[in-house]
Amino acid sequence: MSPKKTVKRSFRNAKWFKALIAGLWQDNPTFCMVLGLCSMLAITNRMDNAIAMGLGVTFCIVFSSLLVSLFRNVIPSRVRMLAYMVIIATFVICVDRFLKAYFPPISEELGPYVGLIITNCIIMGRAETYAIKNGPLLSALDGLGCGIGYTFMLILMAFVRETIGFGTLLGYRVMPGSWVNWVVMTIAPGAFFLLGVYLWIFRTIAKKTEA
Repeated sequence: MSPKKTVKRSFRNAKWFKALIAGLWQDNPTFCMVLGLCSMLAITNRMDNAIAMGLGVTFCIVFSSLLVSLFRNVIPSRVRMLAYMVIIATFVICVDRFLKAYFPPISEELGPYVGLIITNCIIMGRAETYAIKNGPLLSALDGLGCGIGYTFMLILMAFVRETIGFGTLLGYRVMPGSWVNWVVMTIAPGAFFLLGVYLWIFRTIAKKTEA
């Protein structure tokens, strides 16, 4: 085996690399674990909302996983869920205040869904299944991978919904003047249908890849 292939294989087998890419595909929060769907259905009718929510969730999941991992040996098992909530809530408040201070329109559009990041199953799930059992670096990378995977799905949803539903993208007109907006794509039923299509596509790809 050539040295180049050996380095490439060792890179792929590195524990930190596996932790990072897991959330992008085999442990993707949306089409693998089917988590975080409430915000996905509610706020992805606009691309800017999707990007803001994705970045906010990524920030929260990275730093909450990091803190949970750092304190994993001192958090009593009886109150670990309560500890997760306090840690996650701290970073959610930071995200909420940041949006209100610098992006008031987006903060108003997202409404209560920023606060609901506290109970987001993705963040709680990674804290319970990964961060509490692994070191800080691996936990942060695992959170980053899951956050990027979740953000990717939000952007995919918003791209179709805003383009078809409003004829715009990031607020700029991209469809011709004769385009008739698909109003159903701007509300939750349209988002639910689109999510089902995405789940079907990605799970079909995953099965073929495994085969």
